Amino acid sequence: MDGHGASGGDPCGIRCAGDDGLALAVARERHLLDQLPVPVAFFDRDRRLAWLNHAAALVANRPPEALLGLPAGEIEPGIPIEGGHEFSEAVGRVMRTGEPESWQSTLTLDGAKHTWRVTLSPVRSPEGELLGVSAATLDTTEQFWARRRMAVLSQASARIGSTLDVSHTARELVELATESFAERVTVDLLAEVWNTEGSGTGPGGGAPEPGGGAIEFRRVASGSAPDCPADPGAATCGVHSVARDSLTGRVLEDGEPRGDIAPAPYARVEDRSPPNGTGTATPNGTGGPPTDRAALLVPMVARGTTLGLVTFARRRPHPAFDKADVHLARDLAARTAVCLDNCLRYSRERQAALALQRSLLPDHADEHQAVDIASCYLQSTSATGIGGDWFDVVPLSGARVALAVGDVVGTGIRATATMGRMRTAVRTLAAVELAPDELLTHLDDIVITLDQEEAAHAGGAPVAGATCLYAAYDPVSGRCAIASAGHPEPVLVHPDGHVEQLAVPSGPPLGQGGIKFEATEFDLPAGSRLALYTDGLLHASGKGPEAARAELHALLARPAESLQAVCDRVITHLVPARPAEDVALLLARTHRLGADRLASWELPRDPEVVATTRERAAGRLREWGLGEDVAFTTELITSELVTNAIRYGADPVVLRLIRDTSSLICEVSDGSSTAPHLRRARTYDEGGRGLLLVASLTQRWGTRYGDSGKTIWAEQPLSQG
Repeated sequence: MDGHGASGGDPCGIRCAGDDGLALAVARERHLLDQLPVPVAFFDRDRRLAWLNHAAALVANRPPEALLGLPAGEIEPGIPIEGGHEFSEAVGRVMRTGEPESWQSTLTLDGAKHTWRVTLSPVRSPEGELLGVSAATLDTTEQFWARRRMAVLSQASARIGSTLDVSHTARELVELATESFAERVTVDLLAEVWNTEGSGTGPGGGAPEPGGGAIEFRRVASGSAPDCPADPGAATCGVHSVARDSLTGRVLEDGEPRGDIAPAPYARVEDRSPPNGTGTATPNGTGGPPTDRAALLVPMVARGTTLGLVTFARRRPHPAFDKADVHLARDLAARTAVCLDNCLRYSRERQAALALQRSLLPDHADEHQAVDIASCYLQSTSATGIGGDWFDVVPLSGARVALAVGDVVGTGIRATATMGRMRTAVRTLAAVELAPDELLTHLDDIVITLDQEEAAHAGGAPVAGATCLYAAYDPVSGRCAIASAGHPEPVLVHPDGHVEQLAVPSGPPLGQGGIKFEATEFDLPAGSRLALYTDGLLHASGKGPEAARAELHALLARPAESLQAVCDRVITHLVPARPAEDVALLLARTHRLGADRLASWELPRDPEVVATTRERAAGRLREWGLGEDVAFTTELITSELVTNAIRYGADPVVLRLIRDTSSLICEVSDGSSTAPHLRRARTYDEGGRGLLLVASLTQRWGTRYGDSGKTIWAEQPLSQG
């Protein structure tokens, strides 16, 4: 490597003629520079290469004589290297200013991209004349990529897993990796894991079992760097499969990354995209012809379960993957796998909570004589889980109906379970025919007990603080009694379109104890619409409670084709597609039972009146066009209930018949608060069989209490033919 200069071995042109001592010193210095591992070069005043040491020639992979005289930034005549233009400008700048510069540059030599730390210094003669510029370079590619890897991992911690959505999390990995690590990235989940997300069942642990058929994947994300040409053979989504004995199968089996790892040449490791839409991939092993693509296949394993595979790919001139890249890829895949596993676990819990919630919420397929019903329920899409909002419609005796809506504290499956217990408690208390204020008092006691039970268990969810609004509507009188435990007031839309916020005294939320609730009665004209809702309806729009309430009133007042259309319109305008909390809306259009469906008689407490009462009842049934079988049963029921009221009750005794759309209700009221008991009579007992007979002849029967006595009622179904 002697004679790397253009001036007889004196690169700077400062040797004097006949000065053998100086020539020897220059030769010695040149020999020392040649042995330096750091590339050093000298550019003359024309920015042409005048001298370079041995290390610089090795980096350029050219003989020195082929490089001497070339302009800065070129290793082939007339063809600048990538980054060479910036290098040439820097040399000229140092030449003009005489000030040294140190900067980092990326140069591509023979298809390999390197990062260099370049120090450009002016070279002067002993007289101070500027002769040229020296360039000392240090290959910092390894350190550069190490810093980039650390930066990528730091960004991964902040950017991957920002949501609990599987596809979004996978896309976050793709976006991050294609910015600085790979040119193309695909994320494939095992089909059984993807199906787990929809089915709510847990995936099996470990990798897929060896042997058997093909391994099915679902591609959930893929992407390329902006400057990377699209891969026409790569599927962007959908299901595809690979053979178990392929490279992919081996990666999943042993859990180790595989692919093109430097210093191996770029090679096609495997085409995992379904060819010709067949759904089965054809392996093309590393023994095939070299290509310009390097790929790295990394399994995603979280908590001992293999979830899928990430494929990173690079094309020239980027360097092939080295061992440090493998470590980074493994870390990225592991980070993503944990986030995806969290997504899947959340999805399974959410699916279970949704299934439980659907099973606990009512189905309003049944028609009610007293009201028409429409409802909407939207689950929260918040990462904290679905809430405990609920509603119910409970049929009561005397053709009455109860409407209830409530909100449970907390989110997730525990809140859903608590919601189910609350709804069951309300239905049970409603069946006992309690007034709304009494019902909430008993419900308050139940919530206190539930809260104590939850507090006694580690991880228990609080129950105290739940809210409830309960309304009981009587279609005979048109009166509706309403009581509230910390719940938003209902809205009444009159038949003429006037909207009224009902002034219901709001008691404290349930679980406080020792506080009396208050019920208020309202007269609801036929055709009125009563709206009950949870506070999520007002919070969802983000406009503030008052503005949301005003908009709710306007939406309810507008006419619509059906009650359900009104319900849908309110939800569409007030609730975003992904609400932050649960929203429940229950609409009821009221009906009144006309005099043609009612019959009522006040009876004296005289046993002789029983026969007359039977005849009156039979006559009214004939007017209603009911058959002899119904008349016979009704006569038996009437006779028994009236006899009991006369014998054991107090004045006044009233018989009332109500013809519903699907049932006939017989009610006998008296002034006594003593309820009869159903018991089984012994063989020689003279009485005790009456209520047993009533129970056997009717669909249901019971007792309800009023301010001045009780009512015994019995309901028998009517034929729909």
